[in-house]
Amino acid sequence: MSKLIIISAPSGAGKTTIVREIMKDDTLNLMFSVSATSRKPRDNEKNGIDYYFITPEEFKQKIRNNEFIEWEEVYPNQFYGTLKSEVERIWKLNKNVIFDVDVKGGINIKKQYPEQSLSIFIMPPSIEELRNRLIKRGTETEESLEKRISKAEFEISLSEKFDKIVINDDLNQAIQETKSLITNFLKD
Repeated sequence: MSKLIIISAPSGAGKTTIVREIMKDDTLNLMFSVSATSRKPRDNEKNGIDYYFITPEEFKQKIRNNEFIEWEEVYPNQFYGTLKSEVERIWKLNKNVIFDVDVKGGINIKKQYPEQSLSIFIMPPSIEELRNRLIKRGTETEESLEKRISKAEFEISLSEKFDKIVINDDLNQAIQETKSLITNFLKD
């Protein structure tokens, strides 16, 4: 039976970079779970590759139809979620599913698939280092930076709900540690 790998972290902790590196290892037989969102695509994003882009009305209908493993309304009428059909699609290909999801989403997926999933929390070395990483991105206003830091502090408080915690102090080491945890889990 195929398994689920859940990677979650506060924004700026490095989860997407780690997931991209792990996806390069074909021996793990992983396929990335594409999330659904009701926000508009950014210039370089493609439907079905980066996200499944659907309208807020379609998203709400799918919620009513119980089509999501997990979902969240991040901003008014801006939803993100994981479709049950996406996991089924990947499992039909005899692949293991890997998720790059926010902390609440990761906890919710783990609750739905407790035995079949490994949840890994990518921990920043410190809040100060997280702040520096977010500043370096150059995408945050002072207000949005403070919101992200506040959310990160809350998300870090939920880290014990994950099976494993990997501290991303050294990126290559964090990638190797995460890959090792996944490899051992998939052997069972």
